[in-house]
Amino acid sequence: MLKKSLVLMSVSAAFFAQAQDVSVIRNTVDVYSGSPMVGSAKFNAMAGANGALGGDANSLLTNPAGLGVAISGEISGTLSVMGNKNSSSWAGTTVDYNKTKTDLGNVGGIIAFPLMTETAWKFINIGINYSNQSLDNYIESGGNNNLIYDFDTNKSSSFAGHAYNRYGHLSKMSFGVGANYNHSFYVGAGLNFFSASIDQYDTAAFQSLQNNSLEYFSKQNTPYFERSSGFSASLGVIGKLSPNFRLGASLETPTFWTIDRDYTFYNDSSLGDGVAYEGRKFTSPLKATVSAAFVASKNFSLNVDYTLGLTKPDYKVYGPAERELNDFFKENYKNLSEVRVGAEYRIQQFRLRGGYSYVSSPFDALTINRYNDAGTTGDQSYSNLMLNNRNLVSFGIGYDFKSFYIDASYQNITSKYSNPFMRGVLNNQIDSAYYSDNNIVQSDAYAVSDVKNNRNNFFLTLGWKF
Repeated sequence: MLKKSLVLMSVSAAFFAQAQDVSVIRNTVDVYSGSPMVGSAKFNAMAGANGALGGDANSLLTNPAGLGVAISGEISGTLSVMGNKNSSSWAGTTVDYNKTKTDLGNVGGIIAFPLMTETAWKFINIGINYSNQSLDNYIESGGNNNLIYDFDTNKSSSFAGHAYNRYGHLSKMSFGVGANYNHSFYVGAGLNFFSASIDQYDTAAFQSLQNNSLEYFSKQNTPYFERSSGFSASLGVIGKLSPNFRLGASLETPTFWTIDRDYTFYNDSSLGDGVAYEGRKFTSPLKATVSAAFVASKNFSLNVDYTLGLTKPDYKVYGPAERELNDFFKENYKNLSEVRVGAEYRIQQFRLRGGYSYVSSPFDALTINRYNDAGTTGDQSYSNLMLNNRNLVSFGIGYDFKSFYIDASYQNITSKYSNPFMRGVLNNQIDSAYYSDNNIVQSDAYAVSDVKNNRNNFFLTLGWKF
């Protein structure tokens, strides 16, 4: 029975148990510590690997020095069709979720200014880039008739399911300048302005053993609605070692976020149920990227990027909640790393592109107290709790009409992770229980489903060179 479970968890998971709810930790890494990487169809076909190649406004997503590589002006717009599928399996039941969303994924432009001087400085270029992606994600886990909750002597219910439901978007607007020194050395700098919107729900359902009616419960302080803004700066260089080889490096400061949240609270001793507001300050990890490119000829190019987070997520401490979150990240967060490889081959006006990227898991292994399928509890260690490594494979085609061009690309992104839910305690210090209009559910242990996430994204870009 849920209310009779025991608190048996390792020290490594102690902070996780109290640091508000799973969605806060997941969104901290997945939304606020990441960065939109939806570029043009060309950029996406090459898995975002352009740190040493540059040449267009999407350089602001990886290395602003790439702005200096351009020798002509360009503007483009990209339509994105993003499909998201989750398959969540637990206790012999699998629940699938599919959603496809069409949106404006990217707009970018660059203006090249040739310098009519006798110096070795050839161009000063200005770029602007807007990147946008959906944050919509729904993870539903099925029920388990072996988990029974006794509300009183006359009412018992079995666990009927759980859902994390997130709606929203994440965007990045960047402005930058790049310079070209003798067509062999390039420098650049950029300013990045972020915007995020998150509507987050955490809901459980129980079915009465007496009359089979369903009762829905919301976790304390959910649903919550966040409207956030942030900014960062980036610096970069690219150097040609020879006509065929280039090296690049860039540094992006932490993103300094201001997060405004409205949330629903329940069973307050003086206010009862209601809606409250809180503000937070959050600093994402500092990121560094090193790149290498091989340009065999005008017909073939290959680029490799490696990005590493150098610091850990950090909340400004206003009280116990932020302190517990920071303690959790200090103890369990692994600095994120990403490898991106992309290539392009040209056949006259045709373009063939492909890419691959790998993002590492953000957390160390965590041991938590969890329910098994039979409804009993015990400790289990997970190496992929909440989030895990991610693999991306992409390819694309394009055609250059001289002044105009059209590109199309496809991405497949896969990840598998363990999804914890349903832990909620209620005592003098902590209230993370689940509430309905009439009842309260408490649980000292988690249920954990296995989630397979598969994303299929399509992009179409129209561009003009001038």
